Amino acid sequence: MIKKFSILLLMVFVASCNANHAVVKTTKPDSSRTVSQVAQRVRKPIYRPATKNNPIAVTQKDSPTVKTYSNATEVLEATTRVKVTTQMVLAYIEKYKSVAKENMTRTGIPASITLGQAILESGAGTGPLSVQANNHFGIKCHKEWTGPSIKYTDDEENECFRKYDDPSQSFKDHSYFLTSRPRYAELFEFQKDDYKSWAYGLKAAGYATDRQYPDKLIGLIEKYQLSKFDAEVLGKDFVPITTIVNKPITYNDEVQKYTVIKGDSLYSISKKFNISIDELKRKNNLVDNTLSLGQSIIVK
Repeated sequence: MIKKFSILLLMVFVASCNANHAVVKTTKPDSSRTVSQVAQRVRKPIYRPATKNNPIAVTQKDSPTVKTYSNATEVLEATTRVKVTTQMVLAYIEKYKSVAKENMTRTGIPASITLGQAILESGAGTGPLSVQANNHFGIKCHKEWTGPSIKYTDDEENECFRKYDDPSQSFKDHSYFLTSRPRYAELFEFQKDDYKSWAYGLKAAGYATDRQYPDKLIGLIEKYQLSKFDAEVLGKDFVPITTIVNKPITYNDEVQKYTVIKGDSLYSISKKFNISIDELKRKNNLVDNTLSLGQSIIVK
């Protein structure tokens, strides 16, 4: 009996040794698949802040669908200050030039003035009122308005602004606004292609409180050659506006002035005349850094 028990015990011991031997690995792990190498094959997205100049928030590296915009930007007032690229303004002009020309044919308001005001006041279609209410001219409700409206804080809190189903309605309403109010009657005595007189006339009639409004409007019209649409409506040959060249600096006993040319900024002018930006703004009563082509700046 004892002999049988000893044999059984020996067999259990041998089986146990064989089991342990079976799980022992005699080959090295495959070093060709490491965690770091697997991670390298994952293409991580590049995150860029979404802005008006770069509306794409996430793009894929080396992706052919990445959209780029011109780096050239300018500040437009709109209801709030916005920055737009030249591409965005040109696209806006292309989209609404026909509406502006049709309104000129119907009302006599220069297409250049309509487009220039729309670009300036809507931020080329990116301003809050144009996005939320299709209101591209910042027209308030006034007592006669019975259509849809939107509340927006402008000069005062929660003012009433007109809301339109389509931007073209805003353009037509802008034309009606100018033709139906007696204070703008003198504008229609100007030539239909005299955009400069129209720009200064709008300011004189109280359309805008910004004393630089005419200069900003004229600057946009000339930069984007908007007067060519006036010529098209009137059947005239369009003479391109000559780009302003660097005019000689004018002097007198007390004041030195400089005429703004394309590419100028307060920073570049301050460096040219060794004067601080704050001092330039103080001398010229500027509330921001916006300049217009042809604008005369006191630098001394």
